[in-house]
Amino acid sequence: MKAVILAGGKGTRLRPITFSIPKPLLPVGEKPILELIINRLSSLKINDITLAIGYGAELIKAYFGDGKKFNIKINYIHEKQSLGTAGPLKMIENLKEPFLVMNGDIITKLNFLDLFNYHKKNNAAMTIAVKKYTNQLPFGTISFNKNNVIDIEEKPATNHLISTGIYILSPVAIKFIPENTFFTIPDLVKELIKAKLTVIKYEFDEYWLAIEQLDQLEEANQYYNNLIV
Repeated sequence: MKAVILAGGKGTRLRPITFSIPKPLLPVGEKPILELIINRLSSLKINDITLAIGYGAELIKAYFGDGKKFNIKINYIHEKQSLGTAGPLKMIENLKEPFLVMNGDIITKLNFLDLFNYHKKNNAAMTIAVKKYTNQLPFGTISFNKNNVIDIEEKPATNHLISTGIYILSPVAIKFIPENTFFTIPDLVKELIKAKLTVIKYEFDEYWLAIEQLDQLEEANQYYNNLIV
């Protein structure tokens, strides 16, 4: 199975540390985030990896090279302008089989092979890996009728299924991505649904963390020994 890792973002929510280091190279324990992802893929025999790079591209290429030192094959697609999360996929050639797409800031113990097999079994154009997420408000909320308070609930929680930034795409999905245009994964999902192609979810319970802010980077480092493959 081929994997595409989206590693071209600027990591603006992690500034100022990402002014000098691109987010995929930020250390979690002893290794960069992106190396942990690659090691996880390699452990599942996913050894053909394409990195979509933009911000900090030369630093990422200098660290990972062609992948030989990691016993994998690494190719690159270099965004000259920001193309969103789906736009870079249009630049990949010879896609004949379903392939994995994931953001380059994710630490997870999801079994990508199970996700891939589920996608193929359902003959989908796209499979979105999803996870339960509880959002708890830090305040009490009130119910009211006109100006009269009729109830109060302290710090209510709501449950959601969230997209985890991990997907399996069939080659047919690429036809719906415009060339040289900023285009996101949500844009692609909407286009596939509009075309009446099959988009399915795959729910999992394994550990997952998207490193988007400093507290999440701290969490990843705190639990590093449990995260390494």
